[in-house]
Parts: sequence; C-alpha cells; structure tokens
Amino acid sequence: MAQSLFAKDGTAQGVAKQRYIETLAKSEIRLINDPYSKNFVIGSGIMKLMGHKLNSWLTQKIAPGFHEHLISRTRFVDELVEKCSRDGIEQYVILGAGYDSRAHRLDLSPSIKIFEVDQKDVQDRKLSKLPIEVPNFENVTYVSVDFLNQSLAEQLLSAGFDKSKSTVFTLEGVSQYVSKDALISTIKEVQILSKDSESIFFLSYVNELLSKNPEACFGKGYRNPEKKAALIQSLSEKAGEPWISLYSDEEIENLLALNGFSVEENLTFAELNSLFFAPLGRDLPENQIFKLEQFLVAKS
Repeated sequence: MAQSLFAKDGTAQGVAKQRYIETLAKSEIRLINDPYSKNFVIGSGIMKLMGHKLNSWLTQKIAPGFHEHLISRTRFVDELVEKCSRDGIEQYVILGAGYDSRAHRLDLSPSIKIFEVDQKDVQDRKLSKLPIEVPNFENVTYVSVDFLNQSLAEQLLSAGFDKSKSTVFTLEGVSQYVSKDALISTIKEVQILSKDSESIFFLSYVNELLSKNPEACFGKGYRNPEKKAALIQSLSEKAGEPWISLYSDEEIENLLALNGFSVEENLTFAELNSLFFAPLGRDLPENQIFKLEQFLVAKS
C-alpha cells in the first residue's frame, strides 16, 4: 500500500468533536451516544459547559449542515455494524480506525472478533486516552500497519484474521485523504481477505462534483456553495490533511465490481436527513443539506 490511511489525528479529533457535541444532546433527540468521544477532544470541559445547542449553533455558523452530515454517517455505520452483528457476522475490521469507539459503545455480539487497523502511533495515542476499563476490550485486536512497507492482508492474517469467516469492513471518512492508488490497493487487499467468505464493505467517498460543480453537492438554496466547498477543502489542508482524491459514482462502483463486490446502497445525507433526523423533529431544510459525500455498502 502506497500511503497511510491515517497519517495524523486532526481529522480524528474533528470527527470525535462532532460525536461529542451530539452526545451532549438530550437523550430523546440524540442521534448517537459516544461517551468516549470527550477523551479525544481538546477543550471538552468547555464544550460540556456550552452544551449541545450552543456547540451546534457555532458549527452551523461555519458550515450549515456539517454536524448533521457527519453524525448521520456515524449513525448509518452504527446501524450497519449492529445489523451485521444480529445477522451473525463473525469479524469486524475497522480500516483507518483513528479514534473510532464502536467496539466499546455499540451493542455487539461478544463472539465478534474486532480488528482495528491503523499506524502504531495513532493507536498508542488512542489507547492512552481511553479509560482503563471499557466494554468489550478483550475482543479488540489492534493491528499496526506500516502502509509504506507492509501488506494490510498479511498483517491482518498474522494478527488472527480468518479468511473463511464472514466479515464487515468499514473505511469511513478516509478515501479523500489518500491517493487513488492507495485506495485501489486497499480494495484489492480487502478482496483478498473476503474472497472465501460472505463479507460486507462500507466505504465513504467525496464526489468529484465538489470540484467540477459544487452547487450539485449541496441542497437547493444552500448559500454560496462554491465558497463553502472551497472553505471545507481549505480547512482540511490547513489541518495538514488535504482532500486529494475525489471520485465519480461510476468510478467507485466499477472499481468495486472489478474486485468482486456488488453495490447494495449508495446514499448521501439528503436521504439520511429524512431517515434519521426527521423522526426526532430535527430534519434540516433543503438549503442546509450536504450531498458531497457518498455512503456506500457493498457485498462480496
């Protein structure tokens, strides 16, 4: 693999921050609950004092819909993994895990073997920030991979991954930060690991329309979509993690098909807004909708 899936932790901190903001909401209107997210957020004490409403308002001032977009992605993957657990999936591989906490906060079968894949320094930071005792810790295997010099498949197999067992793989919020060659290599290695069993593969990616036609990546009436698209990419670049790879739906779906995967779903926040937020009375108007990132589920 030519490039790391998670070189730094700026993005991991940012996503954890949005999970913590949502966790601060009242339980009856909360979409996800991540009690561990605060451990990865600088200034979590101040955020707690500010509460959900003020934190959400500040995020809305910068980028309307950004918080809801990220949280809907989190909830979508949460539900996918929990469904896989109920259906008897035997292994769960989190690629570019960063500060993911699903192994500890979701209601998963104790029989599922979980593999968190990332660079050792990222994993060391995560372990240093997690509480000493967390649920399901004994079922998690941390697989450190030097993506420049090691094979993902070989490292997972060495860590106890079983190619004959059904597996759910997730690659969430990563593909835009790595080269297309790196993503192709990752998908090929996932194919090697899943060819002998039935597996589910979740992949998120940013649509190439963000650079070609930014207006198409936001809901009708979204204010200054071109400027907002540029701002989002600029903030990522300033954090040292620029978005370097954008994709068309056809490009991603063809790449998966070439590696033996069939696409089951390919959604954006436009669909998840009505699915998740409407029942809570929090659905966003069309002029605050993000449609720049795709949430794809495929089967081997």
